[in-house]
Amino acid sequence: MALQFYLGGSGAGKSRKLHEDIIAASVREPKRNFLLIVPDQFTMQTQMDLVLEHPNKGIMNIDVLSFGRLTHRILEEVGHTDMPVLDDTGKSLILRKIAETEQQKLSVIGKHLHKIGYVHEVKSAISEFMQYGIGVEELSRLAEYAKSRGALYYKLKDLQVLYAGFLSYIQEKFITTEETLDRLREALPKSEIIRDCVIAFDGFTGFTPIQYRVIQELMRLAGKVIVTITIDGGENLFQPDGEQKLFHLSKKTAADLRRLGEEAGVPMLPATVCETGTGRLPRFRENPELAHLERHLFRYPVVPYDGETTRIHLMEASTPKEEVRQTCIEIYRLLYGEKAGRETAAGSPGTEDVTGAEKYPGTAGLHFRDIAVVTGSMETYGNDIEEEFARFGIPVYMDKTRGILFNPFTEYIRSALQIVLQDFGRDAVFHYFRTGLCGFEREDIDRLENYVRRFGIRGKKSWSSLFVYKEEEGEDGIASLALYNEMREKLTEQLAPLLVPCRTAGELVHALYDFLVQNGMQQKLARFEKKFQAEGELAKAKEYGQIYGLVIDLLDQIEGLLREEPMTLKEFAEILDAGFAEITVGTIPQNVDRVVIGDIERTRLKQVRVLFFLGINDGNIPKGTGGGGIISDIDREFLQESGWELAPTPRQQMYIQRLYLYLNMTKPSERLYLSYAKVGKDGKSRRPAYLIDTMQKLFPGLAIRSPELYPMEEQLSGGADGIWFFTELLREYAAGRLSEEEQRKLFTFFRSYYDNPDWRAQIGQLVDTAFYQYRESPLSKRVTTALYGIMLQNSVSRLEKYAACAYAHFLQYGLMLKERGEYGFEDVDMGNVFHGVLELFAQKLAEHGYTWFDFPKEDGEKMLDEAIEAYAVTYGGTILYSSARNQYLLKRIRRILGRTVRTLQIQLQKGSFLPEHFEMSFSMLEDLDAVNIALTGQEKMKLRGRIDRIDTCEEEDTVYVKVIDYKSGNRKFDLAALYYGLQLQLVVYMNAAVEIEQKKHPEKKVVPAAMLYYHIADPMIEDGQELTPEQLNRKILQELKTTGIVNSDDRAVSLLDKELTGKSDILPVERKKDGSFSAHSSVMSEEDLKTISDYVNYKIKELGTGILQGNISVNPCEQNGNSSCTYCSYKSICGYDAEIGGYGMRKLENLPPDEAVLLMKAACGDEKELL
Repeated sequence: MALQFYLGGSGAGKSRKLHEDIIAASVREPKRNFLLIVPDQFTMQTQMDLVLEHPNKGIMNIDVLSFGRLTHRILEEVGHTDMPVLDDTGKSLILRKIAETEQQKLSVIGKHLHKIGYVHEVKSAISEFMQYGIGVEELSRLAEYAKSRGALYYKLKDLQVLYAGFLSYIQEKFITTEETLDRLREALPKSEIIRDCVIAFDGFTGFTPIQYRVIQELMRLAGKVIVTITIDGGENLFQPDGEQKLFHLSKKTAADLRRLGEEAGVPMLPATVCETGTGRLPRFRENPELAHLERHLFRYPVVPYDGETTRIHLMEASTPKEEVRQTCIEIYRLLYGEKAGRETAAGSPGTEDVTGAEKYPGTAGLHFRDIAVVTGSMETYGNDIEEEFARFGIPVYMDKTRGILFNPFTEYIRSALQIVLQDFGRDAVFHYFRTGLCGFEREDIDRLENYVRRFGIRGKKSWSSLFVYKEEEGEDGIASLALYNEMREKLTEQLAPLLVPCRTAGELVHALYDFLVQNGMQQKLARFEKKFQAEGELAKAKEYGQIYGLVIDLLDQIEGLLREEPMTLKEFAEILDAGFAEITVGTIPQNVDRVVIGDIERTRLKQVRVLFFLGINDGNIPKGTGGGGIISDIDREFLQESGWELAPTPRQQMYIQRLYLYLNMTKPSERLYLSYAKVGKDGKSRRPAYLIDTMQKLFPGLAIRSPELYPMEEQLSGGADGIWFFTELLREYAAGRLSEEEQRKLFTFFRSYYDNPDWRAQIGQLVDTAFYQYRESPLSKRVTTALYGIMLQNSVSRLEKYAACAYAHFLQYGLMLKERGEYGFEDVDMGNVFHGVLELFAQKLAEHGYTWFDFPKEDGEKMLDEAIEAYAVTYGGTILYSSARNQYLLKRIRRILGRTVRTLQIQLQKGSFLPEHFEMSFSMLEDLDAVNIALTGQEKMKLRGRIDRIDTCEEEDTVYVKVIDYKSGNRKFDLAALYYGLQLQLVVYMNAAVEIEQKKHPEKKVVPAAMLYYHIADPMIEDGQELTPEQLNRKILQELKTTGIVNSDDRAVSLLDKELTGKSDILPVERKKDGSFSAHSSVMSEEDLKTISDYVNYKIKELGTGILQGNISVNPCEQNGNSSCTYCSYKSICGYDAEIGGYGMRKLENLPPDEAVLLMKAACGDEKELL
């Protein structure tokens, strides 16, 4: 029995000396057991080192173990394996169940337990209590100590409830990994492996209380216990010092071990010191700078280095991504030398006999495996490192574990459970479909989602019933519907095992297992594994190769732990989430020659010649602790005085991290690079960490370099990086910001790359992109005919769309692109309902023998209710009854239409016109010239549309015509918009109406009396005084009067409003005292009405001809501050950008009415001259 320390600083050769001594002793004593205990992540590397160092290349009586593997080995030997060991996943599962049971007692923690990751935090806190020997009673006393701090007190009481429930649940059933060390300590006296063995601990910076208890028992039983301690050879190992000292933790560990040895009656042998206290350590014999760093880093007073600093570098970068890029450039140059910076498209580094030694002495024979990169934050730098290193062709091994919570397989399981929990909610269903494991094509999934959204399919009942709505008529609609029903059936079949009622955790586990087996998940994942292997994605292949087994193990654990527990599906899903969150998949290097990437605490570096340390910023160094978990950093500082030891406080952790910094920074034998970024990923300024200042004080000649500010050609490393530089130059050249000298560089690069077939295509694409200008490119005649035919079937709104932007028209009517339909009731639906109900109401008036003039108020309300009811039950799959909101809208529609019907009746009663047609479709007007337009040659256009209402007033030799268009918006008639083709509808309707009446009354003159919009609305009346009902109705009538254009002929006006004296309350007309029209009146002479009628016919031909000529220009317009791009559904497709040459917004002048009419006359006159 003996205790011995191996002492030395980083690089002193402690591990090598320990290995040599153990190997020598194992050879001398072949029947004796030698155990080497190292941290979990170091076992494989240490075993490889021992095998290589052993003269026989074998280690028959030497075992390399972690604490966990040692426990397993001994308990297996002595037969103390009667109870299963509960790992972190099992703890989380039980704690989730306990939390559900005890939720009412959890005043603080309870409301957060549903959050992903929170159970993990609770588990970590309880594991910490176990590691530090704090039981339920001790935790209760700890809570009482914290009673003055309310929030902390209640958190600790909540943790006490969970801790007690957890221990009660596992009693006599399971032991935790922390308890296994106590079991190990109890079992050690029975072990033949341990008796008289030599056991060494290497690579530890400290131990937890339960680990100390195990080591003490080992001291009593083993022949010798050896512990390596990182400390200067010249330091007094047992002289106490402050916790701010670099080797405080090392001294504390040594002192604790000596005390335990004395308690066990174990003598302490003289320490093996791997340095003399003077001179350089073996690692740094040829490197005085790094030797000085090891000797003086974080020691005080500061001892400045008095030589030239060439092996240590400080670098500054603008962003983390640029920092990684500069690291890649430096690695490239270390490997390939100075010429690497000049190699671009002409060749690649390595094609000549060039090594880094030409520019960097001491780097001869450098390989990727000799280089390591560590960072203060893998979260910040991990993705950038993978992307940039891949771009430079530098192979890496990312030393990190990957969680499986968001793997497609776990997402498949989680979304399947959510489908059942959410009663086939749409988001859950399509999350499930899009995991890629359901056997459906992506395009089919997208189409099905569009269908489901459009028709409002939701709920298990809808998914279990046959889909009946067709997206379109004809064979395509039937085929699509058949596909959707097939997918629906497959979905319900796949989910069938999960739809069986379950009452216990065991039943739920079996249901989920049946679901996975029925759907062939193991085979599907195996196919993905092979696919990734074939593609060289070995990390993904490994993940997919392990994940099925890991999930099945989790299900086995749940059944073993909670089999008979009553459990709802919701609880089961939450427990699964907790389990998934605990499972990680490790990675292994895909080959030997790779740069190791890791963080400062986890990564084990061995035989590193060059080290890059990235992210040396405040928040990374010292590393933020993230608040400390359930017990915050501030809480830990407070509890430090309680007498109970817990995990280190933030201050203590900062000092411990300094030891990790020291260990990492002294790993390289040749070169050390330290760097930081000035701006973080979030765009905020970042400060360099204190370590930068520390290094500059230690090495006064060490300047901070900013390589990204060097001339770009000096930064280049290989063709891929040269492309990046060429792109930057090209961008500046295209913007006109490049000097003549830089232009010469650009052309040199261009020739170099363009002459190389490997780069020519990419260079061509870059040049095309840099100088891209939009150019109009009309469709060919063949394509145009294929899209539209020679008979253009056009609505007036389609022509207006073309006038606003030809490309938007092409996308909507040529390619038939449309926005995804959503099951809902929007403004456009309101307009449809208004039109439909008014049409039904007019029919009911006729059925009951009424006209718009004479229907009684009560009968009118009854007929309106019937019309609304009849229309609502057929509109949009009864959408108006689908929600409380829509039913409220139905009441609002009733109110608005009630007001509308009464107002329309009053407006008719005030004039002499009679309604003649309602909702007249152009399809009924086959022979009208107004809707059949000859374009060029054989090409024709037929207009489609529907006129809401045509009123007429017939006199002896004249027929007056009034056209009314119902609008639910606030559109007003604008002659300028009409001139530009943006507002043709009313005039087209009037042309058609006049032609209808002319055919009906060939012997009479047909006169357009008015083209009007009636705005269906529910106006708000604001008045400072109280109004009588009669005054209120009059004001409402004024608000609801029509807008548009009225014939200025006195007879026409008097027929429209028999009561007009001053301001009309039904027309946009006002007479002055002398009988003339005021400036506010929207009137126009019959001659001008003829002009706009002729102009619209001319404009329709012009627009139709443009369509059939294949014009698809991106030519949006802006008039009166309104842009056609503002509400365009296609602006994410067209690529319009005012900054790109060739694009432009047509600025349409806001013409006064008189000027607009003159321009129309001129256009019509020009056309007649041409004819």
